[in-house]
Amino acid sequence: MLTLASPWLADPRRLGDRLLISPAFRRWAAAFPLTRPVARRRARALFDLVAGFVYAQVLAACVQLKLFDILAEGPQTAAALAARVGLPLTGAERLLAAAISLRLVARRRGRYALGPLGAAMVGNPGLAAMVEHHSMLYADLADPVALLRGEAGDTGLGQYWAYAKDDSRPLQPEQVAAYSALMAATQPMIADEVLSAYRLRGHQMLLDVGGGEGGFASAAALATPGLRVITFDLPAVAARAEARFAAAGLAGRARAVGGDFLADALPEGADVASLVRVLHDHDDAMVRRILAAVFRALPPGATLLLAEPMAGTTGAEPMGDAYFGFYLLAMGSGRPRAPDEYQRLLTDAGFEPGRLVRTRMPLLTRLLVTTKPLAHSGVNPG
Repeated sequence: MLTLASPWLADPRRLGDRLLISPAFRRWAAAFPLTRPVARRRARALFDLVAGFVYAQVLAACVQLKLFDILAEGPQTAAALAARVGLPLTGAERLLAAAISLRLVARRRGRYALGPLGAAMVGNPGLAAMVEHHSMLYADLADPVALLRGEAGDTGLGQYWAYAKDDSRPLQPEQVAAYSALMAATQPMIADEVLSAYRLRGHQMLLDVGGGEGGFASAAALATPGLRVITFDLPAVAARAEARFAAAGLAGRARAVGGDFLADALPEGADVASLVRVLHDHDDAMVRRILAAVFRALPPGATLLLAEPMAGTTGAEPMGDAYFGFYLLAMGSGRPRAPDEYQRLLTDAGFEPGRLVRTRMPLLTRLLVTTKPLAHSGVNPG
């Protein structure tokens, strides 16, 4: 019995918690007309958490079988699809039924067509590459408690992202090929977000630090006539960027420089630098070293673009601390950070307080824009 002196009444939140864990209250809430919709939504949300891996595997099967590309040709029967993807009819029907429930596929007059989410996969090789890449993440998360305790040993992601290891030995071309290709596949949608939010007109030279195969630098150069670009990354990766620049016809105003941004000086002369999906891969001590290196390379008044998926993003909260929190844990380096954490790191490095520039899809990336002060104390935090 609750009395006026009860601690549950003294703190209404504790009373609410007690009610939520009460089986009797949950039964009442599921039956009472005013609370029934809330109870059902919460039950659905909880079941989606339980079944999330299965949903992801349905999507993975569709991607592996090129189902969305086939449906992009037009609506088709289950029998025709089964023959195209190499499944028995019963297997194809089961997959199609699952895909319909997830809005990946739609049924129209006895045939199957693209659903709203399946349509978004068409012509998006970066997203398809990420779906296939996640098989490695799921294997690493098979025992999440062991991962949290640091008992998982070598993870697949730790080996895949070879630069995340604390190893001074230079990476060989075969060690960077897979992750460089994945980054190149996913870079166009990120580059489009950043370059739509911040126009580089008026800048003369861009230094893209940790720029991989040069995807962002290439997009920036193609979008901004006259802009010269430099990509800085590990030597084996920079060689791949040089090939991309040549293939894009940018060899005259794009170059790649190989080096280690944790140890080597960055190229000077740029009036704008970019860090695109670089810092969240690294722990705070390394982030400070990276920002210090960028600060030293830039002249006073130069601009820095910091593009990252960020924790605490409204409407995409699980993406930060849940998805990236565990992805980076399995990778063995880095952590998700909120904008105010990046602000502190930037100002500690000597940069002006940054401003958040709105991107169209903050779930993919958010953008902080800052500058190196025109007058500096002369003390470099790095």
